[in-house]
Amino acid sequence: MNKDEMKIKGSLNVVIHHANGDVETRHKDNLILNGGFDYICAAMANPTRPAVMGYTAVGTGTTAVDATQTALVTEIKRKAASYAHSSGTKVFTLTTTFDAGEATGAITEAGICNAASGGTFLDRVVFDVINKAADDTMTTTFQFTLS
Repeated sequence: MNKDEMKIKGSLNVVIHHANGDVETRHKDNLILNGGFDYICAAMANPTRPAVMGYTAVGTGTTAVDATQTALVTEIKRKAASYAHSSGTKVFTLTTTFDAGEATGAITEAGICNAASGGTFLDRVVFDVINKAADDTMTTTFQFTLS
């Protein structure tokens, strides 16, 4: 008997450009949350589809990631993300740039969600601190691979 399984794997790449010219990066796999799987089911088949996963949220929470979580622990900024997908591939990305003056602080968590506030979170990831000063720029790229 053939068994087809659909899987989704996510990861986050963070690049911060410090005002002094230094560049700092983080790469970490993320966890798809239970609410994220519910969202995927609704997006595929529910006639009343949910809003698009189009926002990146970042924060300072350090609580370990758990599939039952529904938001970041300590969100400090949420901003629209840019979607990219090449036809015929099983990969898509959501990229957001936090400009100087945005999301300033000791960033340690991030996630993708479907609203400018509240909403449903697809995933969450916690990583080693990135100290984003007011004059730094930070770009987050979430990559999701289906198989």
